[in-house]
Amino acid sequence: MKRLFLITLLLSVYGCTSSDDELKQWMADARKDVHPITPHLTEPKTFEPFIYAEQSQVDPFDPAKITNALRKLAAKSNNGLAPDLSRRREPLESYPLDSIQMVGTLSRPSMRYALLRADGVVYQIKVGNYVGQNFGIVTQISDNQVSLKEVVQDASGEWVERISKLDLQESSK
Repeated sequence: MKRLFLITLLLSVYGCTSSDDELKQWMADARKDVHPITPHLTEPKTFEPFIYAEQSQVDPFDPAKITNALRKLAAKSNNGLAPDLSRRREPLESYPLDSIQMVGTLSRPSMRYALLRADGVVYQIKVGNYVGQNFGIVTQISDNQVSLKEVVQDASGEWVERISKLDLQESSK
């Protein structure tokens, strides 16, 4: 059995090595008939670097420039919905809303709290706290969801309100 396999293997290898001269001759004939066409390339333009000589002007990459532009845009808004940019930010405002999960609620006789998890840390919030990166303020807390009113800019730069919610996440146990 081993001999038959070895003979078959040797014959197949020998069959692959024959007719190598025919292939080389065909490639040489094909190369004679083909002439590559190379288009003439134009000379590249010379590079002239821009020299920023106005040291007294505002740096275009200064973060304060963006803050000033947002303040001017908020001042131009005529609907009065612009968020308060001068107030102190709360911890949950540094997370996008889709990365925050509602994991439970706590109740006291006069107050209801929601438990929200972000980045593995559980936070306790109440109505009036801010959540998410779009200036979302908590408007209502129920047993299975937290309702938010977010203030976002539309395509024209006007501030508009948007209602969002965080639903209670079911336990995977």
